[in-house]
Parts: sequence; structure tokens; C-alpha cells
Amino acid sequence: MKDTNKYPEYMWASLSWPDIQERLKIVDTAILPCGAIEQHGPHLPLDVDYFDANYLAKKVAENCNDPKPFVLPPIPYGVSYHHSDFKGTLSVTNNALSALVYDIGMSLAHNGIKKIVILNGHGDNVPTLTYAAQMINRDAHIFVCVESGETSDVDLYNLVDTPNDIHAGEIETSTCLAIRPDLVDMDKAIDDTLDLDNVYLDYTSERGVRWYVHTEKLTASGVMGNATRATAEKGMKMWEIMIKKMAEFVETIKNTPSDELYQNRY
Repeated sequence: MKDTNKYPEYMWASLSWPDIQERLKIVDTAILPCGAIEQHGPHLPLDVDYFDANYLAKKVAENCNDPKPFVLPPIPYGVSYHHSDFKGTLSVTNNALSALVYDIGMSLAHNGIKKIVILNGHGDNVPTLTYAAQMINRDAHIFVCVESGETSDVDLYNLVDTPNDIHAGEIETSTCLAIRPDLVDMDKAIDDTLDLDNVYLDYTSERGVRWYVHTEKLTASGVMGNATRATAEKGMKMWEIMIKKMAEFVETIKNTPSDELYQNRY
């Protein structure tokens, strides 16, 4: 008998095809975690974005009501060319990632999935994943969205003191300390806070625009934030917020009939 604690019924890859066939009768929603393998300063592992996206997807499904949404195997590689000056970074092109996500989405639609939540753990995947989501929606006529922290970022920034804390800083170091402290070397944590004297280029400003730059032009360490302010306690609060808010969001998607997700308000 399958151990449902080790292999929960919502984990797509560990199910048999008859299992999938039966669950598709009661569940039409799937979460696709997407991450990256890239430098995260001298104190964090390369897999932060990949691990965190996968961890969050599982925890969100775990905290949803039955029937829980499917959780798909995560995509580990992302668009990380901007970190390529730092060893260990593995990057794929925008075209490669969007094509892969598109193909997965179309295959999910073929299986009978009606709603896909792309859970993104790496900010610079956003344009690519959004493009893929649009193409899946265009061709499969199903609901697709990209969640890159929108459900919780506003709350997370209330817990930190660092402006422009966007990479390997106070937030990511705290969340890593909370669940994988053995992979964090706080002796190497540094303060490399960005001083962007332009409200339009400020990453956390409500008036900020999207802009792109090679990381080494902004920081020699790979850190953009203040990792020294990180604590496991902050990280636990952050995980609680992220899991709660995204589970609430997924529940609304899962429990709303597809035709009611598209409401004309002209």
C-alpha cells in the first residue's frame, strides 16, 4: 500500500495513471513550481529559488482543503543570465523556458486540467512565464496565472528593514535559516544594500518600473540586500505568511467554476 504521508495524493509524479484519471474527476487545478539555479551570495546555496518554489508549492497544497490541487514536478532552471559572472549559475534562454512551460501547460490541458497556477520562485522568470501563460491561455482556453509573490510580498516587506532587499539579503537568508539552517553560513553574510537614488528604479517602490541589469554592475558579492539582518524567527513568520496567503488564493481559484473566473465587466 502506498504511504500517503511520504507520497501525498496530490503529488502528480508519484501517482499512477489510473490515480490521475480518478483525481481529475474532482480536481481541475495544478500548481507548477518554477525556480532557478544561480548564485545567492557567498553564504547561501545555489538552489534557493528552486527549493523554495517547490517547498512552497507542497506546503500550499498541504494547507488547502480537500480535494487538494495537484503539485507538479518543479522546473529547476530559470532565466539567470544576469548572474552569469558568478560561478555556479546555470541559465536557460527565455525561449527555452517559455517553450517548456508552454508544452507542459498544453499537456496538462490535454489531461483535463482547467486551471494552472505557475508558482515562480525567481523574479527574472516573470516576463518569460507570463508569456508562456498567455500562449497556453490562447491555445488551450484554460485559466493560467503566474504568482511571483504578489499574494504576500507586501506583507514580507513590512517585516524587514532593508530597502531594495531583492536577492540573497534579509528576506531570502531569513527564509533559508528557518528551514535549512545547515546550508547558511552566516559568517559570510554581508550587507550589500543597494543605494538606488531614483524612485523609478527602486525595486520596492510603488512607482518603480521593470528594468534589467547584469548583477555584477550592482554588487561584487552577488548580494542585493542586507543578509546580516536575517534571522530564523523572521524566516518562520515569512513562510507562515507566504503559505497562508497563497493557499487562500489557490482555494479561490480551485473552488470557482471556470466560467465564473471570467466575468465581463464592460
